[in-house]
Order: sequence, then C-alpha cells, then structure tokens
Amino acid sequence: MQGRTVRRVSLVLAAATALTGVTACTSQDSSDGPGKDDRAAHGRSVEALRSAERATRRAASARVESTTTMGSLMSMTADGTLGWGDGITGTLTITYTGGTLADTMRRLGSTSMEARYLPDAYYARMGEKFAEQTGGRHWIRYAYEDLALAGGSGAHLGDQMRTTTPNQSVKLLLASGDVRKVGEESVRGRPATHYSGTVAAADVTDAALKKQLTAAGVTSETVDVWIDERNLLVKKVEKARMTTGRMTQTAHYGDYGVRVRAQRPPLSDTGDFEDLMRKRAGTS
Repeated sequence: MQGRTVRRVSLVLAAATALTGVTACTSQDSSDGPGKDDRAAHGRSVEALRSAERATRRAASARVESTTTMGSLMSMTADGTLGWGDGITGTLTITYTGGTLADTMRRLGSTSMEARYLPDAYYARMGEKFAEQTGGRHWIRYAYEDLALAGGSGAHLGDQMRTTTPNQSVKLLLASGDVRKVGEESVRGRPATHYSGTVAAADVTDAALKKQLTAAGVTSETVDVWIDERNLLVKKVEKARMTTGRMTQTAHYGDYGVRVRAQRPPLSDTGDFEDLMRKRAGTS
C-alpha cells in the first residue's frame, strides 16, 4: 500500500511542473536574414519586453489564474496569489479536471488540493484517503533540495518551483530569436500589447536551460504574452511539444502588489517527501 501511495504522490509531484511552464533559450536566426524594417521592429519589441520584465519582477506579487493541459496526463486549473520578492511564497488552489492525474486524485479522495509555496519547500494538502495511508497526515512537504531523489525530473521541478514567477515568461520570450509584436488587443476589458515568439530546443545554447528542457522532454515551444499600459504582464500562453504529449498553459495575472500569505502547515499534520521516497526504496 505504501509503495502505491508514493507512486501516486510522485505523479502529483510531476504534475506540478505544469504550474511553472518550461523555460528555454535560443538564438535562432532566419537563414534569409531580417530586413532593416524587421530589425527595427524586433528591436522595439525587445526593448518593450525588457521594460515589462523589469516592471513585472519589481511588482513582487500578483494574483494568478491558470489552466494547464499536458496530453492525456492531466488538465488542471490553479487560482491564488504568488509573491517573489524574497523567494517564492504563496497559496494556490489546484483542481485536476481531467486525465490520469484527475483519476489518481479522485482515488486519493479529492480532485482539488491546496498548494503552499515557501522559500525552502512546497507543501500540498491531500485528501482524507491519503491521510489514512500516512498516519493521519494531510500535508506532504517537498523540500526543493530533496526533489533530486525523484530523479532528473524531480531536480528539474525543484529548479522550476523556485523560479515560477510571471517575469520568467517574459524572459523566455526575450530569448526567442523571432520575437515579434502581434498587435494591440483587449485582455479582460483592458488594453494590452500582444507579443509572440518560438523556441526550438535544438537551438538552445544556455547549458542550464538546455538541461531543463531535456528533463521536461520539450522539443519546441511557442510563447505569447500580453503587456498592459503599466508594463506589467497580464496574460501568457505557452504551448510546448513534449515526449509525453502536447502541453498548453494559459495564465492571467492581476492585482499586482497584493499581500501574499503562506503559512507553514503544522508539523504534526505533515509528511516529508524524502521520508516517503526512502521508505519506498526500503532504506529506512
């Protein structure tokens, strides 16, 4: 029973990567070479996105609403607040709406869970059936440095969780060689400027980012962002081809500067991911 529980928890852990998106960097150039007007337009887009990245990073917190689909593995929604002024903090409500993970969570007693981000660890509140298998504990703690115990994907997730901030999507788009301004559009009734670009994993030159892509099984990705009149990211859409299928994530950001609370769950009600993995391996 314990082994099956750990395997299920590991699935939930893997699914959490969808909250972060995947990062990539490429300096891909067109073989035909851009014309003078194209270079000028590209330069203006890059400068605008650099301003947006700085403004979004300085805002330090925001309300987040997202939907994510990862092939047949899962579809999910997330809603809550995140802060990134001094490490990641925040609380999200995650609901699995379809796929293998929704079935797994249903067997564990609930398709919805609360996720809390603190600078040193990520906490997930599971259902009552999960607690029955873990000595009455409802929460599972994932210390970022311990995620390497889950293998390459766990290490990837640990890195991603610590950098899951809105400005990362803008930085990702800045890394795209074909970033371009699409036009002026409305996002939830407010004017915003739409930018788009494509990242090809084969063209990534940054070693750390290439490693992250390899762990996630990403071959290519498109990124679209919408920037408002305050230079803040208000929407992003990321689409990636992965070895496990196609990943699509749409996120809306608002209420920048919101106060963020994320309390550490009671120790008596918390199980540690590292301990679960050790028990699975039979080392304790």
